[in-house]
Amino acid sequence: MIARLGFRRITATGLRCRAFHSSSGMFALSQRQMEIVKSTAPVLADHGIAITSHFYKSMLQNRPELKNIFNIANQETGAQPAALAHAVWAYASNIDNLGALTTAVSRIGNRHASLGITPDQYPIVGEHLLASIKEILGDAVDEPVLDAWRAAYQQLADIFIDFEKDLYDKAIHTPGGWNGWRQFKVARKLRESGEIISFHLAPSDGKALPAFTPGQFPRQYSLSDFPNGDHFRISVKREFAAASKPAGRISNVLHETIPEGSLLDVSMPYGDFTLDINTDTPVVLISGGVGLTPMMSMLKTIVEQGKSRPVLFIHAVRNRSVHAMNSDLTKIISQNPQVSRMVFYEELTPGDVKGFDYDYVGRINVKDLKDKQQDLESLGVPPERIHSEVFGAS
Repeated sequence: MIARLGFRRITATGLRCRAFHSSSGMFALSQRQMEIVKSTAPVLADHGIAITSHFYKSMLQNRPELKNIFNIANQETGAQPAALAHAVWAYASNIDNLGALTTAVSRIGNRHASLGITPDQYPIVGEHLLASIKEILGDAVDEPVLDAWRAAYQQLADIFIDFEKDLYDKAIHTPGGWNGWRQFKVARKLRESGEIISFHLAPSDGKALPAFTPGQFPRQYSLSDFPNGDHFRISVKREFAAASKPAGRISNVLHETIPEGSLLDVSMPYGDFTLDINTDTPVVLISGGVGLTPMMSMLKTIVEQGKSRPVLFIHAVRNRSVHAMNSDLTKIISQNPQVSRMVFYEELTPGDVKGFDYDYVGRINVKDLKDKQQDLESLGVPPERIHSEVFGAS
């Protein structure tokens, strides 16, 4: 089962253990330092958001050139500080069992690579994070504690630097691949629903594109079509302001001010929430809202391969006006008898036809999916065959 909702959480397998060791070996923590870091984990649980909120504010004020790396809307809502606080707490709690962080390292490392994070940026983050710990906790933090956290941060930085180096090396050695940014032209802009527009991105240099794995993304936006060597397709939901949630800055710029013919800098596709395309086992694809974008890439790749692999496509949206790619899905099902669907509408509107527009009334939520994952495991489905991703800050 592969599930994707409008929030992001990646469950990954197969991360190489060597990524958890410093390439230099210079910053291995002493036993005493590990004990100090682990003992301070409860303090981070209590004060983590205050620390990370101070950290982001201080760092971005002093190093404004880093603002293009971070989602400013997530800063304003507090989602990014909360995500970082949880990540730091998880690291402290598992400082003596780094293998437990495999999933998080893969998730965050792939996102870092899509943003072009470089080794020289890690000391900047470390400097401001340690300063924020001291500022918020005050006299409760002495030099031994700071030294322990300094060593712990360097160890974590080395883990990510090594992991991301592997990703960059693989990218540059992939046919058609690259590091950094590559210029693309918006060859086509197609409205998919009241909220989602697809952008067909063709490389300005006219050279071939890499055969990405369905489920991957260049700079955070999942690819929504099969690899064709000619262009990438991303499908972007316009995030409107609502209550205390600010409007999505990049999504609104793309929707409102980027016409066909515009030039964009695009990263190599990264991400580990991917489909195994080398097997014929049945697939269940579950998504909500704009979470269908990687699922359509997976589905289209399966049918383009000409395989008879059974696929059940389960998707939930609010209503027909925001139901993207419905005609694409209908066409695929009509031409591929091994593909079936279950479409849920949270609310019906006049003219909605059951069996054509939708199949069920209701919604899919994260708790239900987690319960279903446990049910699948109890039925003997190996955990490594169950994957989920929730879109949000990380």
